[in-house]
Amino acid sequence: MNRRTFIKRMISSGLLLIGLSSGSYYYAKHIEPKRLHIQYETIASPKIPQAFNQFRIIQFSDTHIGFHYTTEQFSQLIKNINQLHPDLIVFTGDFVDRPHQFHWNNELKELLKSLEAPHGKYWIYGNHDHGGYGTDILKNFMETADFHLLQNSHTRISVKQEEIILAGIDDAILGKPDIDGTLKSVDSNLFTILLAHEPDLAKFVKHYPVDVQLSGHSHGGQVRLPFFGHLYTPIYAKKYTIGRYQVTDDFTLFVNRGIGTTRLPFRFLCTPEIHVYQLEHKAI
Repeated sequence: MNRRTFIKRMISSGLLLIGLSSGSYYYAKHIEPKRLHIQYETIASPKIPQAFNQFRIIQFSDTHIGFHYTTEQFSQLIKNINQLHPDLIVFTGDFVDRPHQFHWNNELKELLKSLEAPHGKYWIYGNHDHGGYGTDILKNFMETADFHLLQNSHTRISVKQEEIILAGIDDAILGKPDIDGTLKSVDSNLFTILLAHEPDLAKFVKHYPVDVQLSGHSHGGQVRLPFFGHLYTPIYAKKYTIGRYQVTDDFTLFVNRGIGTTRLPFRFLCTPEIHVYQLEHKAI
């Protein structure tokens, strides 16, 4: 950490304490974490087939159920997603906070199963999913809820005999991500979306035939202050923390702020969000 960053964090932390002590504590703990922002994004490319015009993908991430995020809150999230009528749903990691201690139940499975998307529901591992001996626990649970795991693998999504590629890599912290293996045999002429829990993997992904990367992990920093931005983000979410980044002319990264919280049960100026991506064929 350089001197400028250190001073920034010290000042920001001081302002946070002042703010929380004057009444924002209640808002940051009890109000903002229960709100939901829907971020709409258009993804346009000549590589997107015309059959995929207005194709709608919904991304949700980092629910961290069990850490100040309840099944009742998750139930409302499911309703919100279904009301948006997605064609495809993707979950980009960290489903529960501590898989080995979590009380897995049929209600949660049925809620997840009730998500509706005619072209499928897909997910990838986050670091919390692998942590706490959760790798196999979560895999089995998500399978029963009709979610398909993309772990260093890809699949073809078809509409009227035209196709795009949806790929996913393993978590970078506790898993074994393999970009080469994930994209092996992928036709570079096909529009390709990659799910990667950690956004900073974009520095490697940009060298591959990937058009869009969808990530979570950062929580957007959870606590953001005016003029200062976030106070903290985890490893592999230091460069890319929130929103849309045009990494190269042909490669775009989207970082989702996530739904739940981790480490501390606060959100301030960083509302939980889901992303709604609409694909559009762009004429050359």
